[in-house]
Amino acid sequence: MSHDDQTARKLVRMANQIGSFFSTQSGHDRAASVADHINKFWEPRMRRQFLHLFDAGAEGFSPIVREAAAAVRRPDPGDANGPSA
Repeated sequence: MSHDDQTARKLVRMANQIGSFFSTQSGHDRAASVADHINKFWEPRMRRQFLHLFDAGAEGFSPIVREAAAAVRRPDPGDANGPSA
């Protein structure tokens, strides 16, 4: 397994763990909470990789994460946290 495959699996797993947590919460928009968490706590490089995987149709994302992806902010191309994926 390549390093890129391992990174992709880790990002999918982490996003799904966030989704699992927020899916147990009541009284708010769960998908929005997932996106908000990713936007606040994932560095731009991670968000860029996540969105690249999502846009490429990567498998394994839970339904709540797929719903949340539309609200995850795309990092600016000139962001200092690494090159675009």
